[in-house]
Amino acid sequence: MELSKQQQDLCNTSQWDFSHPKALFINCTLKRSPAMSHTDGLLAISKTIMEKNRVQVDAAWLGEAGPGPSYMAPGSGGPANDFTNRNTTFMTWNLMHIAKMIKDAGGLPAHGNQRASWDAGCRFDFDNPDYR
Repeated sequence: MELSKQQQDLCNTSQWDFSHPKALFINCTLKRSPAMSHTDGLLAISKTIMEKNRVQVDAAWLGEAGPGPSYMAPGSGGPANDFTNRNTTFMTWNLMHIAKMIKDAGGLPAHGNQRASWDAGCRFDFDNPDYR
């Protein structure tokens, strides 16, 4: 995927080291390879930005998940849509910054993320009807 000049400039001037985070893209497009996937077209922007910043990236197709916009359709204007490209770029940089912050902090706190506690009946942030 060829990045816009603005996206390329962001990659070239980045002062952050994103070489440790890993990314997995889950593509829920309706189309199987080799058909053109509009979802894959959007993911390619994000994936390219991450790869240029040394994030280890992988992708998987999980199967049909429902209809979506036709980003890559001929005449759709999707690849030239500044709104979509801007927000895809912002999302990608936010994901990389957050991943780095989590990595640098040694991970996320376990509070509210404990499967064993949930299975034991704890319902974080939900009212317990037994105490009404």
